[in-house]
Amino acid sequence: MAKRFFITTLLLLLLLPLIMYLAWVLSPETKLNVLILDKTVLSTKVQEHISLSWILSHEKYIHSDSGVYNPKQHYQGFFPDDKGNYTIKDFNDYNISELEQLASKNDMVYYTDLYGIYYNEWIATYYPERVKDSRFISQRSKLYYGGLSLKELELLRIFKKQNKLIINEFNIIAHPTAYNVRRAYEKEFDMKWSGWVGRYFDSLDTLTNMDIPRWLIDNYTNQHAGKWPFTKSGIAFVREDDKVEILENQTHLNVELPFIYTSDAIAKKYDISKKIKYPFWFDIITVNDSANKVLSEYKLDANAVGDSLLQVWNIPKKFPALISDKRELFYYLSGDFCDNPIGLNSAKFKGIQWFAFVTASKEKAERVSFFWYYYRPLIQTILKEYKLESPL
Repeated sequence: MAKRFFITTLLLLLLLPLIMYLAWVLSPETKLNVLILDKTVLSTKVQEHISLSWILSHEKYIHSDSGVYNPKQHYQGFFPDDKGNYTIKDFNDYNISELEQLASKNDMVYYTDLYGIYYNEWIATYYPERVKDSRFISQRSKLYYGGLSLKELELLRIFKKQNKLIINEFNIIAHPTAYNVRRAYEKEFDMKWSGWVGRYFDSLDTLTNMDIPRWLIDNYTNQHAGKWPFTKSGIAFVREDDKVEILENQTHLNVELPFIYTSDAIAKKYDISKKIKYPFWFDIITVNDSANKVLSEYKLDANAVGDSLLQVWNIPKKFPALISDKRELFYYLSGDFCDNPIGLNSAKFKGIQWFAFVTASKEKAERVSFFWYYYRPLIQTILKEYKLESPL
């Protein structure tokens, strides 16, 4: 009896992936025209919008003109060929009439990372023989392409006027977006960037952690008498004028990384975790409460020493992570939320989210759990509640 049960269970486990795949194949397609803008595409892996592409594939959204979404093709912005060449496809040469037509034929717009492509990153990726310093890629260098333009802002205004869904996320108004464009964006959407961005690092030891940008280290040491006394984990804060401050675990922090908190009601509405770590880049914003709602917020747990440092530089311990306007037609994600190390192949298995615990590790810096328990359910819910789905 036990042997039969074991064999039956084993067969079911072996067949489960096939069942999940067939369930996905047989699920209905839904028409949703999504305009994606991504300017930080260093390779055809399209890392900066891969999480959105996963959701579009998993939910079987299709474009009315071109069918199934291809993450390497269905976006606007920077297009590398993985051989050291690139093309730029955007709408900065469009006139107002053409922008209006573009908005009319799309149901929603998603602007993800507009930070862009820089010379050193490009050289290090495609011409590594020219790189002698291991931190070459993270030194400040010439901008190839990036930042929010006035035309791209005008397109958002048109989407807003047409009552279409707008989802934006960091980084679209920080560097390298021009000051006048940023101010116009802030006025249009009733929010304001504080000038600060931040990121958690699981180690601040510059001898072992090559992910700490060279410019961040140089700026801090230049501003602090050549000293970098950090070896533990912590959070780096960078202001728009290149001012850098560091909060180190135990030295300044009771909890080493930021957590995103969401109320019971909002967590239930969007099916997201009420508390989840966020170990990547974020920006610090404020909002006009009469126009926008704060749906989730970051909280920093600093000790007395950390509190005093935050107060000196006017860095809040609590600030928005996710906002929407009152109509829930505009969402701003205050972090690099769409960039998660998730594989696209898993999108074609119905119910795959129930096995998410297998892929999430216990490492503080891992971001897979953020995708499964926050970003994925959030975006899926927003798209479903938008009520523009119409099965083909």
